[in-house]
This record gives sequence, C-alpha cells and structure tokens, in this order.
Amino acid sequence: MKYYIISGETSGDNHTSRVVTQLAILDSEAQFRGMGGDQSAAAGQELVIHQKEMAFMGFAEVITNLRKISKSLKTIKKDITQWQPDVILLVDYPGFNFKIAKYAHELGIPVHYYISPKVWAWKEGRVKRIKKHVNKLYTILPFETEYFAQRNVKATYVGNPSKETVDEYLEQHPIKKNTKRIALLPGSRKQEINTSLPIMLEAMQNFPDYELAVAQAPGFDDAFYHAFDPKLTLLKNDMYTLLAESDAALVTSGTATLETALLHVPQVVCYRAGKITYAIAKRLVKLKYISLVNLILDQPCVTELIQGDFNAERVSMELNAILNDTETQQRISNQYAELHRLIGTSHPSKEVAQHVWEAVR
Repeated sequence: MKYYIISGETSGDNHTSRVVTQLAILDSEAQFRGMGGDQSAAAGQELVIHQKEMAFMGFAEVITNLRKISKSLKTIKKDITQWQPDVILLVDYPGFNFKIAKYAHELGIPVHYYISPKVWAWKEGRVKRIKKHVNKLYTILPFETEYFAQRNVKATYVGNPSKETVDEYLEQHPIKKNTKRIALLPGSRKQEINTSLPIMLEAMQNFPDYELAVAQAPGFDDAFYHAFDPKLTLLKNDMYTLLAESDAALVTSGTATLETALLHVPQVVCYRAGKITYAIAKRLVKLKYISLVNLILDQPCVTELIQGDFNAERVSMELNAILNDTETQQRISNQYAELHRLIGTSHPSKEVAQHVWEAVR
C-alpha cells in the first residue's frame, strides 16, 4: 500500500516515525511519502518537503510567510495527485493539514487524522470540517473523545504518544536525582529559541551551583546556540536523558511540558510570543492553561510564565521553589502521579498503524 503522511513539527515527526515503523511491520510492501522530518525519513518516509521549511510560529509569522506556505501546499497537492496514495495520514499541524484533508477528500482518498486538532481550544468551527473531510480521527488526550462525541464526531482514543515513548525510555534508563543540573528546553523553532533562551540564561545566573544543559533542536548547529553562550552544554536528539538527569527544567510550552512531567521532573513552563500574535491568541484561544500538564489535570500543577511574567526574576523565584521547597515538590509529585493515571498505558503508534492498515488492506 501507498501511505502519504504529513507532519509539520518536531514532535509530529517523532510520532510519525513510530507509526511508519509499525506500518512497515504490518505491510511488507508499504511505501511512504509526504512531508516530515529527519526521524520520519530515517524510518523510511520519502520526503517531498522537509518540515523545517514550514517551521513558522504564531499568527503574524504565518501571515508573513503565506507565499511560502501556499507554494508548499501546491507542491503537496500536485504530488498527491501524481502519486495516488491509498490513504493519507495527517499528523497534527491543522492549519496546513485541513487544506490537505479537503483536497484528498475531493479526490476520494481516505483521510486519517492522528493527534486531533485542538478545536476545544480555538476554532471550534473546524469540527464541521472534520465531519466532512476526515474518515478516521485519533485522539491522544483523555478528555477529547467525549468532547467530539458530544458534537457527533466519532473519535478513537489511542493513548498518548509521549507516554508511550517515555514509558519505553524508563524501562531501560533510571531517573537520576540530585545531579545539580537544570535542563533548558527553549523550543524547536528559531523564533522560540531566540526569545526564550536569553531569559533562561539570565535567570540561571542566580543558580551558580547548578550545571545547565540545553536540549538542542534538530536543524540547529552548535554555533547557533553558542552564540548565546560559548560554554553551553548541548544535548542533541537526547532530550529524555537530559531531563532524566536533571533536578528541574525550564520548558517552553508545548509537548515537552508533558514529556517533562511524565519523566517526573519539576518544571517551570515559559512562553513569550510576538505582541501581535499574543494579542490575537488572547482573543481567540479558549483555555485556562497553556501547558498540557495543567490542561489534562484541569488544575494548576506547573507554574506557567506567559509574556511579561516570563522574565528572569520570576523564573528564578519559581525555579527556587521547585528546587528547595519540600511542600511544593511533594505537591508536584502527587499531581504527576495523577497525570500518569489519567493518560493510562497504551501504544498509540501500534494502534494507529493497525487502524490505518485495516482500513485500506
């Protein structure tokens, strides 16, 4: 069978690669093509477009790159028409993937969507587009299936891919405590890193007894990070080990916040967007929290420092609490345990691959 898969971010690339691996086990004649990253390519997907060409963050940034996005859409659509896949698997990345879903539906190609769009947060009108253009929807957050059921959309909860990868890691690697190390996770996009890393480094000046190490994002060389500080310790493609060997972490909002919690590492969640982007988001996004940890628990667990609150002074204060206050540490530990319970144990990459394969074989 011919599988066309599209992911647009580092976390989506990771999850895609695992599904590709499982599909290859089920289907010995499988061919994979589409848009993704290094991990998907390593798993066997032929990339028409590398996702690093589409790594835009925020409303304003997307608007200024509309011409490039439009060109990529045309390239993908033309390639789908020529290659004629048996199924299309879309992974997260809704702004781009909804357009592909509509196009594929018009061509009569089945559309499966893994990591369902967060329509419960904003753009709820997209539910209609899911009903119309998506044949099978896979959710990864416990509350999402009920949300879609209430809107007459059948969705399948396959478990959380971050839980899957973390559980596999923990089976082989111990968590090391009291290492006197703090992990810095400033994001995977250039804009995120340029904004977050300087503030994180300024805050770390107040913790001279701690070693700091940075999770190096794919597509960025050592020189990029060393321009901020030539002495920075960098760990590339090994974020879990970095976290497992750290006493605490400063994490830019995203999937990494959940992975940090699942690895039992206390954290401060940091996020600062451009002024225009933030102003638009504040009007449109219907969320009490920005971190997946707090969203899943539906209560505050990790501190979220957003926009002006994300400054060196506040980061230092919150970091000091999670490093030295035993009451704060115990509260976080208890809430992390509840997070594990809510997500449950499953193997979403295997489940998604099985569903996709059975639908087209």
